Amino acid sequence: MKPHGWIILDKPLELGSTQAVGAVKRNLREAGLLGKGKSKTKVGHGGTLDPLATGVLPIAIGEATKLCGRMLDATKKYEFTIKFGSETDTLDVEGKVTENSDHRPTLTEVEGVLPQFTGEIEQIPPKYSALKIDGKRAYDLARAGEDVEMKVRGVTVLALSACSLKRNSGEEKLEEIALRAEVSKGTYIRSLARDVACALGTVGHVTMLRRTKAGPFALKHAISLDKLNEIGKGADIKDYLLPLEAGLDDIPAFDLTPDQARMLRQGQVLDAQDLPKEMVRNPAINGTFLATEDDSPVALAELVDGTVKVVRGFNL
Repeated sequence: MKPHGWIILDKPLELGSTQAVGAVKRNLREAGLLGKGKSKTKVGHGGTLDPLATGVLPIAIGEATKLCGRMLDATKKYEFTIKFGSETDTLDVEGKVTENSDHRPTLTEVEGVLPQFTGEIEQIPPKYSALKIDGKRAYDLARAGEDVEMKVRGVTVLALSACSLKRNSGEEKLEEIALRAEVSKGTYIRSLARDVACALGTVGHVTMLRRTKAGPFALKHAISLDKLNEIGKGADIKDYLLPLEAGLDDIPAFDLTPDQARMLRQGQVLDAQDLPKEMVRNPAINGTFLATEDDSPVALAELVDGTVKVVRGFNL
């Protein structure tokens, strides 16, 4: 039977997101679960994580790949460290130093500027990023020595705070600071670190970046690369695979009758007279919801004014 669901990888340092997907495919192949041709199991990731970052990388398998777009839009949580005194062209430890400063802030000063970066803010993405400019990746243009002009974009920082530090005084000069952030899609932590340092009258770059949560998935759900490799050696994938619906725990679910489920599978629209009254009258279910049959996912559906339409159907 084909696997459908999520493997949450605790991505190690220096492994790219595409390489992580490749590692899952390799293990599925070795376990005889990947298939061939038109029956080949699809695998995709729910949000790029830089090679120099570690942490939560949701990898979708089978029908769960239809939810990768939703995962890309989900909020993310990070822990990261800013090293003060030098800025690099990549805004992390991989790049070349482009600017230096002798000024070092205090913890009190850091905590004083963080509110400026909470809420809806504007930031300029790093020129070494996967964003496309005239159809080409920004990092490819930057590596080729071209002058890359990144446009300002609006993002949302839901929370930003300093991690606990062992210190004698909040006035002690800091060489680096560890922060926690919860951010919207499209937020670049490297840009956030650069801007925080600038607000403190100095420069800085990211030396450590770890994603602790992506959408509903946290580190407690994640497995190591070694654990992932056990699948290829014969371990039961069910021990590591989260169900497809685990990626939809932020929306309500509603169980349909066999006839209603059949209609949705056929792409038909359900109107109010086809729906149970308790569903139509439920104020929590007015928008996107998970339609199930006997608790098995049927479709990601949308209920608007008593009419249900399929957003994405699942072939389970």
